[in-house]
Amino acid sequence: MTFRRVLRALAWFTLAFITYVTLSAIELRPRMGDAVHLERFGAFALLGFLFAAAYPKRIGIVLLLTVMIAVGLEFFQLLSPDRHARLGDALVKIGGGVCGIAASWLAARLLPGLTVFLDRKRRTR
Repeated sequence: MTFRRVLRALAWFTLAFITYVTLSAIELRPRMGDAVHLERFGAFALLGFLFAAAYPKRIGIVLLLTVMIAVGLEFFQLLSPDRHARLGDALVKIGGGVCGIAASWLAARLLPGLTVFLDRKRRTR
């Protein structure tokens, strides 16, 4: 199993966790403090970074997917009576996702040996 497959699993798990946290009842939402915009930004930065690292040849699709997820999750919050959807929240999530994608893209360009490591398959004996 390559490390890239592990990254893909982590990216999809992160998306599932963010979806759960975003759409669950407000009292079930984990909180790290009062800086909710920082939490949103960080969660989507991690999501963008993992997806961009897992699918490096599809950066455009990853960017589109990240924006659609941020907007979609805000929209689906309208269906919950105890949640709210705000444009500002969506913009913070989009900003975090874009920064995570950019960080992954830059890391791949500045550390070319990293991409070789990610694609290397484990040798069996």
